[in-house]
Amino acid sequence: MLKAAIYGLGRWGNRLTESVQNSSKIRIVKAISRNPAHHAEYSKKYGIPVIASYEEVLRDPQIDAVVLATPHSKHHEQIVAAAKAGKHVYVEKPLTLTRASAEQAIEACRRAEVTMSIGFNRRHAPSFVEMLRRIRAGDIGDVLHVEAHFSGPTGYGLKPGIWRSTRVEAPGGGMTARGIHTLDALIQISGLVSEVYAHSARHKLPAEIDMDDTTTMLLRFANGTTGSLTTLFVTAELWRVHAFGSKGWLEMRGDTDLTFLGLEGKPERIPLQAVDKEQLTLEAFADAVAAKTPFTVPPEQAINGIAVLEAIEPSARSGKPVVIG
Repeated sequence: MLKAAIYGLGRWGNRLTESVQNSSKIRIVKAISRNPAHHAEYSKKYGIPVIASYEEVLRDPQIDAVVLATPHSKHHEQIVAAAKAGKHVYVEKPLTLTRASAEQAIEACRRAEVTMSIGFNRRHAPSFVEMLRRIRAGDIGDVLHVEAHFSGPTGYGLKPGIWRSTRVEAPGGGMTARGIHTLDALIQISGLVSEVYAHSARHKLPAEIDMDDTTTMLLRFANGTTGSLTTLFVTAELWRVHAFGSKGWLEMRGDTDLTFLGLEGKPERIPLQAVDKEQLTLEAFADAVAAKTPFTVPPEQAINGIAVLEAIEPSARSGKPVVIG
């Protein structure tokens, strides 16, 4: 049983805690918040003590790992500190906000020989698992083009002054909250991105919310595949990943909605059962620790995703594509 401490008790920190309450592989035994008194209900509900000191957790020999659900800009220093303390790390996406800091965080974990996992829970969505299996089995032939869209009304609920409402923490509009998931999916399908051509702007969010709400980009992958990705923060919910191949296409819309169409015939809806993605993601982390697997997300994929994120605003400002080396 992997014993972990969670840092960050917002909505998502609560969801992660809830997801593993009945897990036989990982248990959250301590929580960290700047204001422990604000989380008395959390502590009572889960029977988990809440403390204010991350350093105290890192010194605790009873804690095997940390789960970071903290502001994006804090991830780098928190990962490095955990690695130095010999703690395994599960960090919510995005890993960091710059390629250089992503490389440093990964290297810190590699040197310390601790396992690092990133909270790409949608890697465990049944529709994506089946989509990737069919692509790798050759069901749609050679992948020629990929499209992704992850949008919703999240922006309308943002309040001035919170960290999620700032361009510093949320570059590229909805990318850090939503689009990063579909970007990860496209990288798994088509390999590393080599070029980004982006447009990003604010159309509906008020001036006191300093971030974009409409972001779209064209992508070129190192293997020659092309792609597009869009994320909006001010529209209705849509999750879509579409892979086009030389023998047909596969499209997922949500966790259990997958459609296949070959060169002939009619579209085939593939029935799938829902799962607890957060539990599976955290348990995959625990399994990796037990197996001494250093990374649950290949480092080159993790770094490439952050390089794309970092390229969006420079491309949008210049009106030119950015090459990722």
